[in-house]
Amino acid sequence: MKIKEIGGEFALIERLCRGISQKNVVVGIGDDCAVLDFDEQYYLLVTTDMLVEKDHFRLEWYTPYQIGKKAMEANVSDIAAMGGFPETSFIAVSLTDNIEVEFMDELYNGMKKVCDRFDFVIAGGDTTHGSVLTLAITMIGKVEKEKLCLRSHARVGDLICVSGDLGKSWAGLELLLNEIKPNNPLLKKALLEHLEPTCRMDIARDLAPHVNAMIDVSDGLASEVNHICERSGTGAVVYKERIPLSASTKEVAKVLGKDPYHWALNGGEDFELLFTVPEKGLDKIKHLSPVVVGKIKEKEEGTYLLDEKGKKMRLKGGYDHFEATSFYSN
Repeated sequence: MKIKEIGGEFALIERLCRGISQKNVVVGIGDDCAVLDFDEQYYLLVTTDMLVEKDHFRLEWYTPYQIGKKAMEANVSDIAAMGGFPETSFIAVSLTDNIEVEFMDELYNGMKKVCDRFDFVIAGGDTTHGSVLTLAITMIGKVEKEKLCLRSHARVGDLICVSGDLGKSWAGLELLLNEIKPNNPLLKKALLEHLEPTCRMDIARDLAPHVNAMIDVSDGLASEVNHICERSGTGAVVYKERIPLSASTKEVAKVLGKDPYHWALNGGEDFELLFTVPEKGLDKIKHLSPVVVGKIKEKEEGTYLLDEKGKKMRLKGGYDHFEATSFYSN
């Protein structure tokens, strides 16, 4: 049986996790990070993420510096979504015969750039040989116990907010897939949004004390809203016209004649934050420029997209590594 026949990536994860003991784990499989008890003040956060050549990047499109930076940003984004901060990372790489020392120098320069920005270290890892270049990072962070944010903490009546524009990474990818060379500043910006995405650690720590649920947008808005609702036992409505799109994303959509909202709902690697906040708490985070895109509903209402004409559509989709329509298999 093919993985996509059972429902794709997330159905596979659920299947494999059946019967796995999570003894002594505060929060295990099912959130952006695992949460472990540490001391009276902090929880320990642990996450891991993998980048595989021809699935997450192509060597003809990315510099080694950009590959390293993107890999590290992805992991920091998971830590940020829990309200925490990174402390230590471990790097595992599988190298092909044609990888040169200079390539690895630049790969690590990209990772070290992120380490320096967020003040954490690379403490070890592993190196091996394989048929495809693969980079896997495990990251350990901490979060104050009162600041821990989980996908399961959304409450009916909460506003659903995002920290910034969505669909921008997919817009840049579309330029690459269609072999369009950027000829104006907007297209150049869109390309950079895909090649060098930036996580939102800059606001995550300030958001954490005031929000209920939080998740990073790594698989598209539709997928992330559904993750929160599944874990919280709720439904949700997302207002299509409120989904924030950058000028560069709109420009790419105009050039290609495509729907940018599809990218926002189903794309990945934006690394913005999606979070829920009580209506009364919105004023406390207004200085962080949250964009309200929806509202948490009762579970019986399901999750749906509401367009400007009042038409309801089931909220479905999101990036799935095992679907034929995934990023680099297009």
